[in-house]
Order: sequence, then structure tokens, then C-alpha cells
Amino acid sequence: MNVENSGVALRILTVDDHPLFREGVRALILGQPDLEIVGEASSGREAVEQYRSKKPDITLMDLQMPGMSGIDTIVAIRNEHPDARIIVLTTHVGDAYARRALDAGARAYVLKSTARKELLNTIRDVNRGLRHVEPNVATELAFAQHHSDLTDREIAVLSLIADGNSNRDVGAALGIQEETVKSHVKIILGKLNARDRTHAVTTALRRGIIPLMQTLPKNKS
Repeated sequence: MNVENSGVALRILTVDDHPLFREGVRALILGQPDLEIVGEASSGREAVEQYRSKKPDITLMDLQMPGMSGIDTIVAIRNEHPDARIIVLTTHVGDAYARRALDAGARAYVLKSTARKELLNTIRDVNRGLRHVEPNVATELAFAQHHSDLTDREIAVLSLIADGNSNRDVGAALGIQEETVKSHVKIILGKLNARDRTHAVTTALRRGIIPLMQTLPKNKS
């Protein structure tokens, strides 16, 4: 519902696993007569429950949260509420992150680093039915359109490399020959314009082709 001229404040749900950031958003919105925070969630599952109970006009969604990701949360909310207006509010500038978020149904993509300047107007624009993508993210998206996407198999190979596996280990994990892995690596380097395996991994992490969390050391019990 467009409430811009109704005299009723836009009802906003914030979803972020960092309490300090949610407090910052609340402080930014405080004093705006046409905006109000009606709910906060620290996880994807909590966000789905909050959306059901609060029925917000606008949802501000982080992407990387423990458990249910922001992308999965967008999909879950929009499966139940196809008209949900969701703004991604994230640190991730990578084109793959943005593409997945927009494909999932996000109406806008805003970086946390520019939230103080961009967020309030973006909320109002999205309520009017407009869309917004951060300029440097839009540039990344445009650049990526001129380069071939990695296939699912190539992403699997690169993900295993990011976890520190050798070509032989990658082949064993995927049930393919080591020479086939080498061929995949060569294609991956070309598609990502990468100098070597390490450069390919860092490029894929920056763009969001492979998630950062999977490369973190695993806890040993």
C-alpha cells in the first residue's frame, strides 16, 4: 500500500544480526514523521515470523546472517507475500550477490556504507514503486553481463579450491579426473580474468560467486 500522502507513517521491519546496526537504522529513522520501525529481526526465520505478524510496508534485509541467508529469507517472505517491498541493506558490492537478491525479488540494493545518505530516500522511492541499485553495484552488474557466468560445476571446483583442496582432492570430491579439474581451473581463470587460483578465489569472493562463510576455518570438536 502506498501511504506517502495518506498521513500514515510507512511501517518498516529491519532484519540484521548485528544489534548495533539495527540501532543505527532506528536512530536514522527516528524523527522522520513519515517513517516508523514496527519490528526488528536478527535472523531469517525471525524475519519471516515478524513479517507475518507486523505486515510492514518496507523490509530492510541484510544478506549474510547465520542459518537462513538474506536471499532465502527474501524468497520465503515473497512466497507468502508476493507484493512485499524489500530493500537489501548490505556490505556486499559484488554483482553475484546483487543479481541473486534482485532475482529473488528485492526492490533495491543499498550498501551500508552509504545508508546514512541513501536509505531514507530509497525507502520512500520503493514505496512509490521505484527501484534502486547503488551506482557502483550497477556498474559491477553491467560489467559482469559481458563475461560468461561460471557453470555449477565450475563453482563447485572453485569452492573446493577456496577450502584449500588440491586438484587431486577436488577431483576425488567431485568424482572426476585430476586432468578434468585442471581444465576447469583454466576455464575459470579465463572467465574471471584471474592470474592464478588464489586470484580466482579472491575475485569470486568479492563478487559473491562463492560465499565468504564457506572459506572460514571449521570448528573442530
